[in-house]
Amino acid sequence: MPKTDSKEKTIFVTLVRSPIGYTKDQKATASALGLRKLHQTIEHRDTPAIRGMINKIVHLLQVEEAG
Repeated sequence: MPKTDSKEKTIFVTLVRSPIGYTKDQKATASALGLRKLHQTIEHRDTPAIRGMINKIVHLLQVEEAG
């Protein structure tokens, strides 16, 4: 059984630029992260899948790491 870490790292992702004018897959990635409006901040667990999504649209986001 895998170990569960009670102190999972989290990251805060904020949409600071509009995905209008960017490709459909970049718009879909922002939507999949849960970002619907500008300056909306969402908290996610720090996983490789989320990091990959962030790296795809890093030019639209502001990312802050939390403990």
